[in-house]
Amino acid sequence: MAMISSGKAAILVESRSPLVIDDVQLPSELLPGQVLVRILNTTICGAQVNEIAAAKGPDKFLPHLLGHEASAVVIETGPGVTHIAPGQAVVLHWRPSLGIQSVPPVYRWRGERLNAGWVTTFGEYSVVSENRVTPLPEGLDLRLASLFGCAVTTAAGVVNNDARVRVGDSIVIFGVGGVGLNIVQFAELAGCYPIVAVDLVSEKLDMALKRGATHAINGADLGTLEKAVRDVVGARGAARVIETTGARTVIELAYELTHPEGRCVLVGVPTDKVSIYTLPLHFDKVLTGSHGGDARPHLDIPRLARLCQVGRLSLDGLITHEFGLEEINEALDVVRSGSAGRVSLSIGSL
Repeated sequence: MAMISSGKAAILVESRSPLVIDDVQLPSELLPGQVLVRILNTTICGAQVNEIAAAKGPDKFLPHLLGHEASAVVIETGPGVTHIAPGQAVVLHWRPSLGIQSVPPVYRWRGERLNAGWVTTFGEYSVVSENRVTPLPEGLDLRLASLFGCAVTTAAGVVNNDARVRVGDSIVIFGVGGVGLNIVQFAELAGCYPIVAVDLVSEKLDMALKRGATHAINGADLGTLEKAVRDVVGARGAARVIETTGARTVIELAYELTHPEGRCVLVGVPTDKVSIYTLPLHFDKVLTGSHGGDARPHLDIPRLARLCQVGRLSLDGLITHEFGLEEINEALDVVRSGSAGRVSLSIGSL
């Protein structure tokens, strides 16, 4: 590890402020269960936007590093690491999987402690816990493979585990960004009908139609949106409704549009209190949150990768914008605009 002592990274120094790009000092040795990787491509999730905005309250870990989905190559492994080896192409993810959960690494920046969790990806190099690393099958496009770290695995888990879809279920997806577009295509694979995509951006609705949505509705006019959806799924609502935006008014509408015997899954993290009529929950309606779709990376990533290899699942076009590490604040603005699918940072190469 002496060969690599530092690298550039994007640092959250102050909440609700631009990230600072600077050199950081890596830990001097790998502890048990730690893995040193070189980041190739990392995509930006709404979770990082919420972290920067301190959406869950004051951030007690400042300054710290960010990012939780990336493709990378393993440089070195610490004591006890058994299921990955130097030279392997891997995907980094936030959901725990096989291997040791190490102590989080401690970086140094300008002589002071720089915090990091079990996985961070917004930098040239990262020290990651073994259970946040999964090997990738050969032949995958490593530029797109970062999507297995969150967007694709979360979407598959939302459909399979949270929504528990059945063949022929009607489904509505509010928000078809990086996760929502994948939910659309997994709903199509699962045999849902109709599949209704709702968004404010016509380009994203076009992408949803290409991935299996049977109907696309622009949600700009909330006053007419409920009728427009019921006209497609039926007056009693959809069997499955997935909400990915976190917007209070959309969450409330998603719940209302769920069939009395249906399931409403909240993927987006709300920033405001939500008001719903809870009586239907005493009968057969189900309202649930999602924690990454309860994905199991060591099982799900190889299965989903096989679907890509045989042409049953496509990641093409999901990344709509690409930037370099130095442009990360511009990239974050694109994510905040709501106009993108997934936004990627190209950082390294094999």
